Amino acid sequence: MTDNSKPVEFRGTALADLREFPDGARREAGFQLGLVELGRDPFDWKPMVTIGSGVREIRIREPDGAFRVIYVAKFEAAIFVLHCFQKKTQATSQRDIDLATQRYKDLVKELKQ
Repeated sequence: MTDNSKPVEFRGTALADLREFPDGARREAGFQLGLVELGRDPFDWKPMVTIGSGVREIRIREPDGAFRVIYVAKFEAAIFVLHCFQKKTQATSQRDIDLATQRYKDLVKELKQ
């Protein structure tokens, strides 16, 4: 870690879920999160404002499918990974959005204490 980088902290089951990704997708997710740690943007991402302010989704496409890592990096303490999952349909499932939204709300509440 460099002086201006932040640690990555996984919320809920996000780390265990990431570890379930196939090797290629897991390595790519780690590389992309490494870019975020250095203050850079991932190669393929989009804002997820429906989940919360500053929340982004890293998009990973592999032969095994599409994978997503939802994180927020706007807080001083760390880069918080809210949710990691394999995308099964064109649209992100409501279950995945709801889970990430709840983890974001819990995080904001925790940081305010």
